[in-house]
Amino acid sequence: MSRRSSGLIGAWAEAQRVAQREREGQLQAVVRQQRDAERAQRAHERDVARMQREQRAAYRQHRDADALRRTRELDERVELLSGLLARGCGAPAFGAEAMRRPEEVEPFAPGPLGQPVAMPDQRHYQAQGGWTASGRAQAEQEARARFERDWYAAQGAEARRQQQLAAYRAQYDAWAAERLAEIRAHNSGIAGMVESLRDGDPETVVEFFSAVLYASTAWPEGFPRQVSAAYDRAGRGLVLDWDLPGFDVVPEAKGVKYLPSTDQEKEVPRPVTQRRALYRDVVAQSVLLAVRELFAADRFGVLRSVALNGFVDGVDPATGLAARLCLASARVERTVFDGLNLELVSAVDCLTGALSGRLSTKPDERVVVQPLAVPEQVGSGVQLHGEGEEPDLLAMDPIAFEGLVAELFRARGLQAVTTRRSNDGGVDVEALDPDPISGGSIIVQAKRYRNTVPPSAVRDLYGTVQGAGANKGVLVTTSGFGPGSYAFANGKPLTLISGAELVDLLHQHGLRGRLGTGVSSEAPTLVAVAPVPPGDDEDANVLGMVWSGSVALDVCALVCEGGRVLGEEHFVFFNNASTPEGAVRMVPALWGDKAAVRVGFDALPARADRLVLVAAVDPEVNPDADLAGFADAGIRLRDGSGAELDRLDVSDGRAGETALVLGSFRRRTGGDWDFVLGGKGYRGGLAELVGDFGIEVE
Repeated sequence: MSRRSSGLIGAWAEAQRVAQREREGQLQAVVRQQRDAERAQRAHERDVARMQREQRAAYRQHRDADALRRTRELDERVELLSGLLARGCGAPAFGAEAMRRPEEVEPFAPGPLGQPVAMPDQRHYQAQGGWTASGRAQAEQEARARFERDWYAAQGAEARRQQQLAAYRAQYDAWAAERLAEIRAHNSGIAGMVESLRDGDPETVVEFFSAVLYASTAWPEGFPRQVSAAYDRAGRGLVLDWDLPGFDVVPEAKGVKYLPSTDQEKEVPRPVTQRRALYRDVVAQSVLLAVRELFAADRFGVLRSVALNGFVDGVDPATGLAARLCLASARVERTVFDGLNLELVSAVDCLTGALSGRLSTKPDERVVVQPLAVPEQVGSGVQLHGEGEEPDLLAMDPIAFEGLVAELFRARGLQAVTTRRSNDGGVDVEALDPDPISGGSIIVQAKRYRNTVPPSAVRDLYGTVQGAGANKGVLVTTSGFGPGSYAFANGKPLTLISGAELVDLLHQHGLRGRLGTGVSSEAPTLVAVAPVPPGDDEDANVLGMVWSGSVALDVCALVCEGGRVLGEEHFVFFNNASTPEGAVRMVPALWGDKAAVRVGFDALPARADRLVLVAAVDPEVNPDADLAGFADAGIRLRDGSGAELDRLDVSDGRAGETALVLGSFRRRTGGDWDFVLGGKGYRGGLAELVGDFGIEVE
């Protein structure tokens, strides 16, 4: 009994020891897991701390690099100002030949019209079927009939192509001749200007040398370009007032440092004495450089001397009123000036010493000097730039016109400068509205046109505004804008100023200008793939049709009042290519279109309230076809130059139908036009369709 009990107790004790060892093993495993987790957590924290240190170091490096970049920009600006004269002397001199235009016109490009229609190959029309002699004869007859039908259809298409090509060529030849005549007239005007320069005509001399300063590439961005001049024919002396940059042209900061403790950049101020000395040197360099530009451009011997006064706009310290302040003045004889080595001179010493000119002792404080001569005091026989009869904006030099537009913006309280003549991205004037709420940068284009400005110009301006990150774009013209331009500008940061509005604004701000009737010295810009026949509306649109499928279609247009066509003459199709007034006409399909209609919406009759576009299967080419394959169709709305404005989708065709109303342009109460999708189909072809619009087809 005792031995049995002893055995049971031993077994129980062993089981307890095994269970204890298992618990201890589990506990050790838990402890190991905790230690591993703690080690992983500590490693993660170390990695995070290292990443944060690296990020802080990278951030600081970025801020240090940005501060260094800004400091470099300041150094480059100062270097540019210090070397203004030496660098400007390397710029090419302006010449009258730069104003000439090459006698070239865009080559004739017929596009798809230049490709002949492929004729069917009889080898591809083999008889099909027919096990008997009569069957084979029938099959051969049918194959020959298919070939003859397709051959005559191709011949007809080729005849129409040649007719369209001939018409297109005639239009191109007329346009090219007109364009070439304009270029030759312009070049003839340049030749006449050169002769007037040689004769010393005061008006021509003033206009030419004003253009020299406007067009110069020697001046940095931000420098003003305004001139008022007079010419003494007897003494061969040019006297002019020239705008100088203000004191703010010299950067206030010498450099930029990054402060890690506050995470801010701090500008290191430039010593005031250094700023003042540099600005005085810039004023002297500007006077010398302007004189150099004038003498360098004088290849006609009309300048014996130049008297130049440098002005800035500011507050007269003597009166406290806004005034034009003269900071420098020099009267330079050509013989003396030609003996200078401008690339090595000290500008201040040269102006005040060698040339005996006058220079403000403290131009930063607007301390003025007395001009040695002013345009208004020049003797008789003098033409003052901007004086006398109001200038004709249409005949004004393009550069002078841009300068006048910039002056208008300045008169309205904005900062404005004209841009360089090359690589300006289509920008003529850059303006800045200082208003902190409604202001910002403004891109200005000045277009001296006689014809209506095309919508493509408005679109181009919008693209320039977006590309430059400007707040607004302004398009100023001597002509006007069509509804397409105003429709595109609606809701966008664009302002369109017509010629009449421009004249009113000029007069409101004491400036001068008129829209005369003389012939402009610059031919209007024409950008066209398809030449525009004389009398065409420059603001017309091209409605180009595209679709998938091989079915041959005739696209037609109906000018309607309500649901009725105005008359048979206002049904434009292949046998009536134009309405009587020419507002709607069939034109060759270019730019990848399959058919095209040119529409001048403004030229449509006053009682016309809709323009309906329809399509019908060509029964001569595809007598058995329907519109089942007419799919992916659309109308490409283009401006007169061919640039696509919008795409208007239209309904697909249906089996059994041979004619379809694509859609209609409908005149709204305000005069604009909306597009309304069509979709009504006809089984009776074009005859049934036009019957619904009041045309009786015999």
